[in-house]
Amino acid sequence: MTGAPPDPRRQPAGIAPGAARLLVLLATFVCAACGLVYELELVALGGRLLGDPVTQTSVVLSVMVFAMGMGSLLAKHLTHRPATAFAVVEAVLALVGGLSGLGLYACWVWLGHCRAVTVALAALIGMLIGAEIPLLMTLIQRIRRQDAGRAVADLFAADYVGALVGGLAFPFLLLPAFGQAAGALVAGAVNAVAGGVVVLWLFRDEPAPRTRLLLWAGCGLVLAALGAAAAGTSSVERAARHALYGDRVRFAEQSPHQEIVLTGAPTGAGLRLYLDGRLAVCGADQQPIRRALVQPAMAGRHSRVLVLGGGDGLTARQVLDHPGVRRVLAVDPDPALVRLARHDPAFVALNRRSLDDPRVRVETADPLAWLRGAAAGRPFDVILADRPETAGERGAELWTEEFYGLAARLLAPGGRLAVYAGPLDEAGWQRFWGVEATLRSAALHTVPFAVPAGSARCGDPVEQGFLLAAPARGSALPRPPATGRDLHRGHRAPEAATLLHPLE
Repeated sequence: MTGAPPDPRRQPAGIAPGAARLLVLLATFVCAACGLVYELELVALGGRLLGDPVTQTSVVLSVMVFAMGMGSLLAKHLTHRPATAFAVVEAVLALVGGLSGLGLYACWVWLGHCRAVTVALAALIGMLIGAEIPLLMTLIQRIRRQDAGRAVADLFAADYVGALVGGLAFPFLLLPAFGQAAGALVAGAVNAVAGGVVVLWLFRDEPAPRTRLLLWAGCGLVLAALGAAAAGTSSVERAARHALYGDRVRFAEQSPHQEIVLTGAPTGAGLRLYLDGRLAVCGADQQPIRRALVQPAMAGRHSRVLVLGGGDGLTARQVLDHPGVRRVLAVDPDPALVRLARHDPAFVALNRRSLDDPRVRVETADPLAWLRGAAAGRPFDVILADRPETAGERGAELWTEEFYGLAARLLAPGGRLAVYAGPLDEAGWQRFWGVEATLRSAALHTVPFAVPAGSARCGDPVEQGFLLAAPARGSALPRPPATGRDLHRGHRAPEAATLLHPLE
């Protein structure tokens, strides 16, 4: 860069001050929206890949907020040429933020880890976002000198409203329409245009001609790189899925709720269903687990059955095998999973078209939200909480006192609630007894038991834990299956069993 610093009172060339000021605030709005999309991308994708959404959210938010402060401090040294500096910052931010989802996914697949990369991306993106405000404040004051408090109020209003729009656009627009990786690329392209191009055009007299040409070329290269990445996103995701799930991936969809991947032959050989990277269905080898959930609870009156989850139809299949079933209601949040279970030939053969049985009705709703809004009506004889450990973030709600209390309210006199609490590995024991304690805190009498693993081929090398529950201690609960182990007599709950409460 050459030449003396420009006069800070100089207005943008050829633009009325009011219009120029409005364009800068609009750029602030758009850049804030894109910045929040990058932040949510790191939180959502990192939480899904690492399997600990609470920790991932805390790490990303804390690192990013700290880095924003550092970026603001560093930007003080760039305010003598704010338009040029802002164009460079936005070009780098658009490139890094736009490629963050694809890069994080690739690191996890081919390197086997991504926590360090997630922290590094959060820090870099946070620093770039933090550098925006001092530069934009300088540009606002260059257009028209005004009281600092008023200028800050206008700037932060545009910034916060943009963050609101970005936060809403990510789950309701970008994620359903483009998926996580491509959604970040779209945000990057918008960021590059709104942040770099608008400011460069608006303050085109600030940089020297050669510098201005380099900046325009840089913005063009960023857009070209994002476009090339968007064109190759499907190939990268396909290669990543093959690396993760093998060469027999025949269905993959990112629904608003989860990533659904189905592998195996159309004939059913090797069928496996993965939800957010977790194995949820492994052919017929895991039918014993579904049977262990259903059969003990069906010992008694069972004309009306509620399945919370169960969008794959496999639990409904086990329920329909019992004579006397008159109505089954399955509540699952993901219509994409229900469509797959109804139309995929191998899946249909596995669940025996249970979801199309005239006795079965499927409602696509969040189970906890459905329980909260369930109208008082004819109660259910049996309620089954179907495989919550595969539900990722959604599964947390299936461990709460509120969830079980609402479910118990829908039980008929003498009714039973059955819960699959997951594999009883080292971490599984603590979770299992936490669920049992939570059931008891909801005034439910429990019978905990375990059954042998379904199949080592399906990643079930340990026992699987289940709980039967009824609203009152005087209720008659069936005994565990013959192959089960009564855990009240065996592995006893520790004194400090974790008690889970409704999520705040």
